[in-house]
This record gives sequence, structure tokens and C-alpha cells, in this order.
Amino acid sequence: MNQLGLRVVRPLVEQQARRSEHTPPNARFLRRLLETRLVGTGLTISAVVLLCALAAPLLAPYDPNAQDYLAITEPPSLAHPLGTDDLGRDLLSRIIYGSRISLEVGLIAVGIAVGAGVALGIVAGYAGGITDDGIMRVVDAIQAFPNLILALAITAALGPSVANAMLAIGFVAAPGIARLTRGQTLSVREREFIAAARVCGATPLGIMRRHIWPNVTAPIVVQATLLLGTAIVTEAALSFLGVGVQPPTASWGAMLRTGSQYLEVAPWIGIAPGAAIFLTVLAFNFLGDGLRRALDPRLAGRKRQ
Repeated sequence: MNQLGLRVVRPLVEQQARRSEHTPPNARFLRRLLETRLVGTGLTISAVVLLCALAAPLLAPYDPNAQDYLAITEPPSLAHPLGTDDLGRDLLSRIIYGSRISLEVGLIAVGIAVGAGVALGIVAGYAGGITDDGIMRVVDAIQAFPNLILALAITAALGPSVANAMLAIGFVAAPGIARLTRGQTLSVREREFIAAARVCGATPLGIMRRHIWPNVTAPIVVQATLLLGTAIVTEAALSFLGVGVQPPTASWGAMLRTGSQYLEVAPWIGIAPGAAIFLTVLAFNFLGDGLRRALDPRLAGRKRQ
């Protein structure tokens, strides 16, 4: 680049750097988040699913459990945009109401996993020694089993219900959060401000709550967003296998199970809930990836996808 080009470009670069320095951290985070193109898609789909869950009685054209034996397995039409199932129930209404179950189970299960996992991870990482070894051996033992198989066994033992599905999904997801939190805690506990807090007489509980927890939040938020999609898939799988949400409650997994029995004569019964699960999980994966890029400075400057 010639001298003229340098004289033109340098002030622009310096001006941009000064502007970046004065930009509030929250604004920089939001800008980095929205620079990832797929985040917009994820936000849009998530907003639609949330709207369906919150306003289901207003949006659903029919009662999701109303049976019409004169309209059994009808294909999509103006009266039933997604068709009807084997009992003549409107699929669009059941998809809309099913979003409530999926989000409810997903959010509560992730809340259980994050609450238990963060507590165990911080205690293990900060305490070390026998406490760390004991907690991590339990975590290893749980993670030795496939998540779906373990969740299926727990739900079958406790009995099929929405509450038990939440507990089972939260239980099998907690070890992953615990391991992530422990790794972050091991890094944070060696910093100078932790040593300063000890010198000032802070208790271990106070250090974990006031100094460690705020500094390990970012990766946990990202993982929780990704875990939400996994929880929705697991709930659908449990309902598909008959140990999750029970009839006649509208559930995407239970609808998918019914659709699998009519693939040849009425494929739309399975296509609708399958598409709902796919798009919802994809949306939360997009959001999780966007949060990861926005919160990780090493990825913030890379090409947005």
C-alpha cells in the first residue's frame, strides 16, 4: 500500500478503534451476536414457538383433543391446514399445543441440570482433593450410560408422566454441566482476585458465590441453550416410546409415534411433528452457536456463518 493509502486508511482504523473502546460491553456483545447470520433465523423460529406456547388457545383453530370420526386421517386442506390424525383431531392445533409441552419440559429439565450441575461443578473445582474425586467419579459413572437409555430407565422406574420425564432428562444432563463448570472453576480459582478474597477473610461459600460463579457463567449459558434442544429431542423420544407425556395430551413425540403407524396411508401425521421438532432444535442450536461466538473473544473476529 502506498503512502497516500496509508494516510487515508490509518485515521479510519484509529477512529474505529476509539469507537470500539467507548462502546458499552453489552452493545458489543449484542452486535457480535447479531453479526452471526444464523442467529436471526434461530431467533425467529424460537419466537414463533414461544408465541405458540404462550398463546395456544388464541392461535389453535380447534380444541387439540376434539375428535371428529367423520374427518379421520384427512389430508391437509383449508379446514385443516396440516390434516387430521387417526382420531380426526386437527394436527395444527395439536402442534401448537405441543409446543407448550416441549418448552415446558425442556426449560424445567435444563433448569434442573444447570442448578445441580453448576453446584456440583463449582464445589468439585474449588474444593479439590477427595471432594473433587468423589463428585467426578459419580459424574463419570452417570456419563458411562447413554443419556436416552438412562432417561428411559429412570422414567420407566418412576412411572410415565411429564414430571418424571423432566426429572429424568435433568438428571442425565447434569453431569455434562458439572464437568464444564468444574473445568472453568479450576481456571478461575488460580486467579489473583480469588487469593485476595481469601486473604480478606472471605468464606469458601462466599468465594464460590460472589467470585467464581459470575466468572463461569458465559460458557454455561451457551451450553444451556444447546442443551435445551437436546432436552426437547429427549422428551420427544420418551413420548415416542410411551414413557413420556401420556395421551390425550398433545406432545410432538407422541404424535410422531402415531404418525409412524400411518406412514403409507397418511404420511402428514408424522411429517408435521417431525418438522416441528427439527426446526425447534435447529433454532436453539443456531442460538447456542451465536452465543458461543459472541461470548468468546477468540471467535468474535472470525468470519460469521
